[in-house]
Amino acid sequence: MKLRERFYSAVLAEHLGAYRQMAFVVGPRQVGKTTVCRGLARHCLDWDNEDDREIILKGPGAVAQHARLDVAQECLLVLTLDEFHKYRRWKLFLKGFFDAYQDRVRVIVTGSSRLDVYRRGGDSLMGRYFLFRMHPLSVGELACRRVTEEPIRPPRSISGADWEALWEHGGYPEPFIRRDARFSRRWRRLRDDQLLKEDVRDLTRIHEIDQLVTLGRVLARRSGAQIVFSALARQIRVSENTIRSWIATLCSLQYGFLVRPWYKNVARALRKEPKWFLRDWAGIEDPGSRAETFCACHLLKAVEGWTDLGLGSFELRYVRDRQQHEVDFLVLRDEKPWFLVEAKLGDDRLSPSLARFQAQTGCAHALQAVVDLDYAGCDCFSYAAPVVVPARTLFSQLL
Repeated sequence: MKLRERFYSAVLAEHLGAYRQMAFVVGPRQVGKTTVCRGLARHCLDWDNEDDREIILKGPGAVAQHARLDVAQECLLVLTLDEFHKYRRWKLFLKGFFDAYQDRVRVIVTGSSRLDVYRRGGDSLMGRYFLFRMHPLSVGELACRRVTEEPIRPPRSISGADWEALWEHGGYPEPFIRRDARFSRRWRRLRDDQLLKEDVRDLTRIHEIDQLVTLGRVLARRSGAQIVFSALARQIRVSENTIRSWIATLCSLQYGFLVRPWYKNVARALRKEPKWFLRDWAGIEDPGSRAETFCACHLLKAVEGWTDLGLGSFELRYVRDRQQHEVDFLVLRDEKPWFLVEAKLGDDRLSPSLARFQAQTGCAHALQAVVDLDYAGCDCFSYAAPVVVPARTLFSQLL
């Protein structure tokens, strides 16, 4: 099987045609950043390539000369700088290059989330870039690759083979395309080893690599569970502050992500335990945990994508009260509750917690997404009261 053009190709092409700002493209290892960005650029310089690195180290002028920016072009040239977060002086370089050549070139910069995390240390690039967070393939991306003006799309089915491949092999392009169980297991093991060992060693100051790898293995078995930092600290035999720091590192390296509880009192929410999710649901053995992680990854892609496209400010949370009633996910739109989602593998009995929290939060929609239900061509967002919907229908309406 060959994968058609990614949704992100259309997103970046639209950005490059409309705006002068650089496009910062971040995302997990092997998610397809390089493939998408190289497909849009006439010139690409890769920091991991020794010849390209030599050009970059000579400065912005050498890069401009390499890209032939002194030659008149029919349209603006597109230049990709790949894995650029590994260059220690990347911010200073980009500021100088952009200020000198912004009227002659459009720039795409790829890297890990380090591009986003470390930009906060100063405002030297303020106003010079927009951030795009790339995610693995999803039902919504397979159903529609066009950029839309509204967050919610009409429902659209995908093939049964594509649905099964997403569930069994995950959304990372190579295992999704190959659809070979042995390959997927080997690919996942290698990716995890590279991320938990090589990336941590190269991009952080953490020295206790073996203990951090152990933490990663523990968290891999607890996707969808609440994080109790003190319990993890005792298990890994480090301080609680160290565990918090290491989990933040694993999130920044895109190994997993946290979903925090939502309360009207924000300070109270910060004192409650977040839930942890892996970025790759396909390696999770427990079907219930895989279903919840599958849902979490689809919703995270949607809220981050909608935010990056400028459709509003969106967040992913969960809700739980003192009586232990809980709904797995709450999507906020411009800081206001918008819709609730309860993830289920096969249980189509409507959870009473949906009605409870819809009344408390004022959400417009309360949806129970069931993975094992067949696709139905109905608009999940046309229902005001709590309703059971097929997960493949709901996710087709997202990004």
